[in-house]
Amino acid sequence: MSIIEVEDVARTFTVRRRAGRFKRERTEVRAVDGLNFRVEQGQMVGYIGPNGAGKSTTVKMLTGILVPSAGRLRVAGADPSKERVRLARRIGVVFGQRTTLWWDLPLRDSYELARRIYRIEDARYRRNLDRCVELLQLGQLLDVPVRQLSLGQRMRGDIAAALLHDPEVLYLDEPTIGLDVVSKNRVREFLAEVNAESGTTVLLTTHDLTDIERLCSRVMVIDHGRVVYDGGLEGLHDTGRSERTLVVDLAAPEPPIEVPGARVVRVDGPRQWLAFPAADSAAPLVAAIAARYPLVDLSVREPAIEDVIARMYGGEGTVEQGIELVQTN
Repeated sequence: MSIIEVEDVARTFTVRRRAGRFKRERTEVRAVDGLNFRVEQGQMVGYIGPNGAGKSTTVKMLTGILVPSAGRLRVAGADPSKERVRLARRIGVVFGQRTTLWWDLPLRDSYELARRIYRIEDARYRRNLDRCVELLQLGQLLDVPVRQLSLGQRMRGDIAAALLHDPEVLYLDEPTIGLDVVSKNRVREFLAEVNAESGTTVLLTTHDLTDIERLCSRVMVIDHGRVVYDGGLEGLHDTGRSERTLVVDLAAPEPPIEVPGARVVRVDGPRQWLAFPAADSAAPLVAAIAARYPLVDLSVREPAIEDVIARMYGGEGTVEQGIELVQTN
């Protein structure tokens, strides 16, 4: 069952630019251009792309903040821009750079106000609040005014506020921004648990691609307002022409290893690094190296998603190449 439906959606903005000392001209900018995708109930989807690609515009349309210039949107069966009040009870939103908490009130009072706004029953409110406080370690922060919280503490507080009313869909825009490593892991574990136990659908936009690797089985890459990749992490590596690295330790320094299907990218004494396509098996390479060289040890390093995205947007791989690969698969 699709809980989010996006069909041929476009969003244009009119921008005034200086065209002389006393003259300005109007230019139409298409932030989203013919966007199409569906998200099934209970999925956790990573929605990624460069700055200006249209990610935040998409989220704002899905929440009803912006009205599409063209196309059709449905979230939980509702039109976001026409049924904002009805939809607000079924969605939760966290914008990393903005807060839904009341700046001068203690965290506890912000949650109490949210309870009244969403008309959450007392038992459900207490159950959800206790769970969020425990898993996000907010106990010592409940009586602290929001303005005195660090960015990481406020982010945890915002995530809790977005989940108090048991939303069916949760939009997360940079939810781990400003968090240290421990806090990031805590938030990721919490979101994974919420998804597993409650079946909450999550649409996640982030520049921290470890969030995607840890949480999402599906990834959508957007560029210039269009989805240029939609699939699993493995397919993303294929589209980005990513490479794995075989790290080889030899008994003694040797000239660069020569084996079919791989190339040496670095040599440091007896250790050599060989790059090979991520889709290929490492077994033939290992067998060929072991048969011809005095092998002591080896390991295989998986490609980082950051490298894959970088290849898609420049260098050895481009977005246009990615589009061609998606269309031919």
